[in-house]
Amino acid sequence: MQLSPEDEQFRRRVRQWLEQSLTGRFAALRGAGGPGREEEAHSERLAWNRHLAAAGWTCLSWPPEHGGRGATLAQQVIFYEEYARAGAPTRVGYLGEELLGPTLIAFGTPEQQRRFLPAIKAVDELWCQGYSEPGAGSDLAAVATTAEPDGDQWVITGQKVWTSLAHVADWCFVLARTEPGSRRGAGLSYLLVPMRQSGITVRPIRQLTGTAEFNEVFFDGARTGRDLVVGEAGDGWRVALATLSFERGVATLGQQIGFERELGRVVALARQTGAAADPVLRDKLARAWIGLEAMRAHALRTLAPDPGRPATGADASVLKLLWSRWRQELGELAMEVRGAPSMVARGEPYDLDDWQRLFLFSRADTIYGGSSEIQRNIIAERALGLPRQPRP
Repeated sequence: MQLSPEDEQFRRRVRQWLEQSLTGRFAALRGAGGPGREEEAHSERLAWNRHLAAAGWTCLSWPPEHGGRGATLAQQVIFYEEYARAGAPTRVGYLGEELLGPTLIAFGTPEQQRRFLPAIKAVDELWCQGYSEPGAGSDLAAVATTAEPDGDQWVITGQKVWTSLAHVADWCFVLARTEPGSRRGAGLSYLLVPMRQSGITVRPIRQLTGTAEFNEVFFDGARTGRDLVVGEAGDGWRVALATLSFERGVATLGQQIGFERELGRVVALARQTGAAADPVLRDKLARAWIGLEAMRAHALRTLAPDPGRPATGADASVLKLLWSRWRQELGELAMEVRGAPSMVARGEPYDLDDWQRLFLFSRADTIYGGSSEIQRNIIAERALGLPRQPRP
C-alpha cells in the first residue's frame, strides 16, 4: 500500500494521541480484553471506548453524513495498525461500530439510522449478534428461531448460542424466520431486538480458559417493533451476509499486528529458554513468520479493489482459513517452546498464563466466525466453481 505524505501525517497524529491518552487511569488497560479475555476490565474499557468516541476516533469508515470521519482505506489501515502497536485495549463497541453500523448505513431506513447510529458512535448502546443456534452454527441458513407479527410488534421465540457479550449488550441484531414453512435463506428477517426485557434469558457458557464471554440466549416471547426490520421482511439473509462481509474488513490488519506481537513474544521466549537452539523449533518459528507475511499480503490485496478480479466472496474465507489455523499453530508452538511447564497452571484453582490461554482459546479459532469446513466449501463453490455440496 502506497502512503502519501498526508497519510504519514495522519499516522503521526494517531500515534501521538494514543501515546498521550494511554496514560493515567487508562495506562493499566494496555493489552486488556484480547481473545479469550473479552470480560476483562469491562467498565474501564467502556470508559476508554467512550474516550475514543469523544476524540473522534470511532466509526472512521462511516460517511460524514452518518457521523463518521469518512477515512480513506489507507487511513483506516494506519489507525488499526497504530492502535494494535500501542497495545490499546480491545474496544467494547466493536460489534455495533464495525458490523451493525455499516449494515444500517447500507440497508437501514432513515429512521433507524437516526435512532441507532449516534448511540453506536458515542458507545452509549452496546450490541451483540444473534446468528448461531444449536442447530445452525456454521450452517447459518438453517436458522429456526421464529418471529411472528403481533400488531405493531414482532414476537420472537427460539435460542441463540455463542453470543459474545450478550450479558452486557443493550441490543441484539437477530436473524429469525418470519415466513412459516420457508427453508434455508428464504423467509428470514434481520431484526433489532432490545435485550433488557423479560422475554430474554442470557446464560453464560464457561470455556476451557475459565472465562465466559459468550452465552446462550433464549427468546421466550421476546418483543421488538415491527419497524425494526433492517431491509425488507423476508430478505434478512442478504442483509446478514453483508454484515458478515463487514466483519472481515480492514480491522483484520490491526488483528495481524496483534499476531505479530504474539509471535515476537514467542521468539523471545524461545531464546530465553534455549528452545531456539532446536532446529525443528527454529524452522517452525520461521514458518510462522512467513505465514504472517502471507496473511498480510492477502489482506492488503483483497482490500484494494481490482477490476480484473471478479468478486466471488471467497477472499474473506481464504483469510479466515489463514489466520485461524496460523493462530492455532502459534498456540501449539508456544507450548512446545515452554516445554513441560506449559502443562501446569501457575496458581490455584485455575490461573492460566498468557501462553496457556492462547493455546486453549485458539482451539475455537477454526470454529467461530464460520468453521474451516464451511470456509473451504465457500472457496470450492464460489471461487473454484466446483459442484455445490448436497444440502437437506
